[in-house]
Amino acid sequence: MKPVLLEANQPERFYRGGAAIAELRGAVNAAEWGPEDWVASTTTLFGQHTAGLAALPGGELLRSAIEAAPEAWLGAEHVAEFGANPALLVKLLDAGQRLPVHCHPSDSFAASHLDCRFGKTEAWVVVGTTGADPVVYVGFREGVDEATVAAWVASQDTSTMLHALNEVPVKAGDTVFVPAGLPHAIGAGVFIVELQQPTDFSVLLEWTGFAEEGDSSVHLGLGFEAALGCVDRSGWAAKRLDGLVRHTADQRGPSVDLLGEQSLEFFRADRVHTESPVEFDPGFAVLVALEGSGGLSTQTGGSLELVRGNTVVLPHAAGSCRVDGDLVLVRCRPPIVGGSTS
Repeated sequence: MKPVLLEANQPERFYRGGAAIAELRGAVNAAEWGPEDWVASTTTLFGQHTAGLAALPGGELLRSAIEAAPEAWLGAEHVAEFGANPALLVKLLDAGQRLPVHCHPSDSFAASHLDCRFGKTEAWVVVGTTGADPVVYVGFREGVDEATVAAWVASQDTSTMLHALNEVPVKAGDTVFVPAGLPHAIGAGVFIVELQQPTDFSVLLEWTGFAEEGDSSVHLGLGFEAALGCVDRSGWAAKRLDGLVRHTADQRGPSVDLLGEQSLEFFRADRVHTESPVEFDPGFAVLVALEGSGGLSTQTGGSLELVRGNTVVLPHAAGSCRVDGDLVLVRCRPPIVGGSTS
């Protein structure tokens, strides 16, 4: 088992973007509707059979390879907890336009309404911005009652919905943890590495201009009366909101924890700086090279030369590994088994 260098995997989406992904990867052209690169994905788009799945060199789907040898890819402890599912989806997301106001269901909502163990808590690692005022929108500033949210959605009162959310300026190095249920939107010009639970469950509170009228996928086929039950309508004033946002741009060192303890039961993310060699313990991981060049070598003998824009999937059975050179990487990992460090 060796680390694998992955090609871009950009399924067509409902909003524009992709120029920042093309620039990072050194691609010549950016697809107008390619704003997301689903890195090492074993997850499909909602309602699709294969769209979104990542392929290994040679064409085999990563999902099929993991299902054939789950412990080699993921490790025995992970498989005992999550089966042959990495329990992680990583994306590069380049918002060429503001995304719609939307939210994602929790684990409990997904289990009861969608017959799925996973909801969709996510986190954003901001790696670049363009424009004069890059922002994201996160959580209602004040609590909102059920009838009000339903009325906003029914009338598609976009300006009121957007105004009700916290507008948060962002820059490269910032991270935002987005619990399931929290209404949110990503502003135009924000480029992120996104970690999330392995589903494509989204409830679009704002769908005008993003989906066809009558498209049932905007409410996950549940109808809005049921789907809006997953919305966190509580207020997120400044002090509470501060717990979701981190500013890490000036933090260096071999490995910078980007998300903290609140993310451990969902996923983990570190920014790795290789001014001196950095070693990792065995474990499934997805690596995104943001800057520089260097090398990755593993206990089993697998090695790769890495440059800015490379994305890599690292199997558990590759053993411990070492990264050196002059690289800046984001290392994305599945949740801690058991949901905590204890």
